[in-house]
Amino acid sequence: MDRQTTNVLLIEDNPGDADLVRLRLVEGASPVNVSCVNRLSDGLASLTRETPSVVLLDLNLPDSRGAETFRRVMEHSPNVPVVVLSGQDDEALAMKALHQGVQDYLVKGDISSKHLERAIRYAVERQGLARALEIAQKQQIDFKNQFLSHVSHELRTPLTCIHQYVSLLLDGLAGTLAPEQTDHLKTIFKSVNQLHAMIRDLLEATRAESGKMRIEPRCVALGELVQQAVAMLRPTADEKKIGLEIGVDQRLRLVHADPDRVLEVLINLVDNAIKFTPAEGSVMVQASLVEADPGFVYLSVSDTGRGIGPEAKALIFERLYQDPDSVDNNRSGLGLGLFICREIVRLHGGRIWVSSELGQGSTFTFTLPVYSLAKLLAPVISYEGRLRPDFVLVKVELTPLSNPPRGNWKETWQECAEILRHCVYLDKDLVLPPMGTSGTTETLFVLASTDLQRAGIMATRIREQLERVESLKTKCRVNITTRPVELPLPGPDESLDQQIQTVADHVTQLILASRQIHAGARNGAQTSN
Repeated sequence: MDRQTTNVLLIEDNPGDADLVRLRLVEGASPVNVSCVNRLSDGLASLTRETPSVVLLDLNLPDSRGAETFRRVMEHSPNVPVVVLSGQDDEALAMKALHQGVQDYLVKGDISSKHLERAIRYAVERQGLARALEIAQKQQIDFKNQFLSHVSHELRTPLTCIHQYVSLLLDGLAGTLAPEQTDHLKTIFKSVNQLHAMIRDLLEATRAESGKMRIEPRCVALGELVQQAVAMLRPTADEKKIGLEIGVDQRLRLVHADPDRVLEVLINLVDNAIKFTPAEGSVMVQASLVEADPGFVYLSVSDTGRGIGPEAKALIFERLYQDPDSVDNNRSGLGLGLFICREIVRLHGGRIWVSSELGQGSTFTFTLPVYSLAKLLAPVISYEGRLRPDFVLVKVELTPLSNPPRGNWKETWQECAEILRHCVYLDKDLVLPPMGTSGTTETLFVLASTDLQRAGIMATRIREQLERVESLKTKCRVNITTRPVELPLPGPDESLDQQIQTVADHVTQLILASRQIHAGARNGAQTSN
């Protein structure tokens, strides 16, 4: 039976070393097909065109040197085994390479044909086993997540039934209850609510691990969210006689974040702080700017509780982790809250961490990106180093036909936003993040790099696409207007970045003015019918 040919990509810039490696491969017992390139960029291009059985890689190339070389190859083609060929017997570099996924590290002067052939064979086998293990682990995680999701959904129905009937009894709708019966029912009610919270957290954690957790970023004022979170938890703090205070930096800028998700993180952190702080203690919620990191806003929740030990700090954001030294009475969950917080913050492009010492309280801090319209606009409103000539602001106003809105209003306007994104040119137009929290009427804006006439065509296209969705006709009314963005002539020394910022400032002013004007008063606007 014919032995399978091994396709080898040799990335080596020294002609003598390349010829020696070729010779050793040809001398081996196994058939090989060798392709050789002398630059890393050429090797990455070859990997894009065709996947070899193995890559033999020199670390010192004209366009890359050292550990960066194998890192770039492995990032480009993570499933292709890499064997490093080095002129130096560097034990530290060899260990670093192996720890980062390289299959073998060979010194050129010590290579025999048998040694090289065996190294390639073992590298291919090990990579195959690693890939099979990775697939098996992913399948196991997927099965576990599907199982947890299914069980959680199934548990919701009987729990909802219990909740409704206990509520009915407590409200006295089934007759008068004795005080002792009321106390027992309140205990049941509390436990049912706790189970509901656990199931919700299980579903959220499952979505996070499977990559299905979503955020809907908006242009948000953080001060309002901090006030809302504190107002919701103040009764709990008052009941425990814990001071709950707010500190908001007056320089605070708008952030690009999902307000519902950010509120979820704040409530979780503040609730934990209250839970683990003794009576007469205090909790402080702060939002501030840090000069060393101007692209983010920092939010922190500090308490005067028992603090967290070093081992717990290292694991506290992991799924299902609970501090073994915590007070048992405070364990009312599954250890998923901080894991979910971490995933929400990560989806926003921020970070979350904890600073704490035993007996000295804890401070949980997370960051959210500052809202920069200029940064969002830059890729679409400029071309070949200059601004595009015309801009139009397209306003899409969605008003529910009933109050309260029929069905899930958030899902309704999100569906409209998704349709809107398919109606614009991605390289010339931008669907702007909504401003403020979602209200009864949702307003979406598009900045189009075009003139007013072509923007009218776009508005007609948007209306036609929305009208094709039958379910939307019974839920909301759509009104679309277009308005030119009139800009002053740029100064002779004004940079492109400054011009982009000017566009962003004008668009922001138009949006803010539009939000304050009644829907019927559209000064200078052209309406699409």
